[in-house]
Amino acid sequence: MAQIADVAMPFLLMSAFRGLVDAVHARLDEAGFAGVRATHGFAMQAIGEGCTSVELGARLGVSKQAAAKTAAALAAMGLITREPGVIDRRERILRPTAHGSEMLAVSAAAFAREVGQWRARVGDRRVDATLATLAAAPRGQRSPTDLSDWG
Repeated sequence: MAQIADVAMPFLLMSAFRGLVDAVHARLDEAGFAGVRATHGFAMQAIGEGCTSVELGARLGVSKQAAAKTAAALAAMGLITREPGVIDRRERILRPTAHGSEMLAVSAAAFAREVGQWRARVGDRRVDATLATLAAAPRGQRSPTDLSDWG
């Protein structure tokens, strides 16, 4: 195999990322989750078991207004609820609905299937080495779900 130039790394990472995300969204579409975009999936991951819009904004690296807009879209799709806070009733706690949890499960299964195809193509050792390398790579100051400047 020919040596690949280091400068190719960001393009290869981006291409692999897009391939994974596009395949997962095709599966989500087939499973009845039409209209779910990558930003919705990242927001659902950032919401986790629950958080406020302010916390969602911090986790995504976006403004409170942008987080509230994303939360409104997720609620409109039936993926989250917005419940009053226990201490401050004006605050809204974002939580996945059963439909949102199902979307995350379908998404996780689709990612596992796609990585399984990588494993079949290049072998477990190489995929495990890639995952270990990416896990050890510096991340800067961003949270794993911060895609604030990603289109």
